[in-house]
Amino acid sequence: MEKNISEKVSCLIIGSGPAGYTAAIYAARANMKPVMYQGIQPGGQLTITTEVENYPGYPEGIQGPQMMVDFEKQAARMGTDIRYGIATAVDFSKHPLQVEIDEEKWIEADSVIISTGASAKWLGLPSEQRLNGFGVSACAVCDGFFFKGKDVAIIGAGDTAAEEALYLSKLCTTVHMIVRRDQMRASKIMQERVVQASNIVIHWNTETEEVLGDKKVEAVRLRNNKTNVLTDVTVSAFFVAIGHEPNSSIFKGWLDMDETGYIKTVPGTSKTNIEGVFASGDVQDKIYRQAVTAAGSGCMAALDAERYLSEKGLH
Repeated sequence: MEKNISEKVSCLIIGSGPAGYTAAIYAARANMKPVMYQGIQPGGQLTITTEVENYPGYPEGIQGPQMMVDFEKQAARMGTDIRYGIATAVDFSKHPLQVEIDEEKWIEADSVIISTGASAKWLGLPSEQRLNGFGVSACAVCDGFFFKGKDVAIIGAGDTAAEEALYLSKLCTTVHMIVRRDQMRASKIMQERVVQASNIVIHWNTETEEVLGDKKVEAVRLRNNKTNVLTDVTVSAFFVAIGHEPNSSIFKGWLDMDETGYIKTVPGTSKTNIEGVFASGDVQDKIYRQAVTAAGSGCMAALDAERYLSEKGLH
């Protein structure tokens, strides 16, 4: 089938979190005339967080959405062509590289920087999806406020789950933390804080069978792995904090990935196995996953792309 090639660009950036915007700032300043497609969630995961206190340069902290507005303004001021749209397919079989946008048109690019991030994982229960937005949420800091003074449940055992459980404990009467095994994956300091919180009840060796409720969350049905005993716990909200999945599916078959779909990069660089394709941020980082490390890797991707274009005589 003939591709509808609409334009040719020097540097195409896919995704618009801290990695994408930082790559855009560097690429624009290097006169690479970057074109950015913001993707399904403009601003990335930080748009669904509230207070960001660990990003350098903000002594009083900053709201996640405001921080992303600032990033976008800076990228635009440097000259980035920022567009709404989603990359829906790629063809990396030849140069220039080809990327399909919104299943409509194809763009040719001399270099591509992938900053598509990662998305929250769900349990896959029908009731979880049915009640999503009606008490089921994957973001405690976004939606916890709505359940002030109520009992809630959270599932997960990593640092994010521990952090969100602690956040909820400051707002809610009781937080039921559901942990599948007899231990947590969270760092020691986070585990200690959770255990010390008087209103967090940890349910060890426990699975979520069902989220109960007709039009909104009313309870959660738990099953103990050891005894198989079912218990219904009355809650007004159910928060899912079981990790993230990299947004890398359109690159499968083209780029090397690990078993969970994170794009592999040459250590110490943003280079992928395809010449001219660079990856930055959470789509290639399953270890740190912080705004500041994502921004740093976006900077690396732009510098790597600039060097590549120069070596090829394309810039």
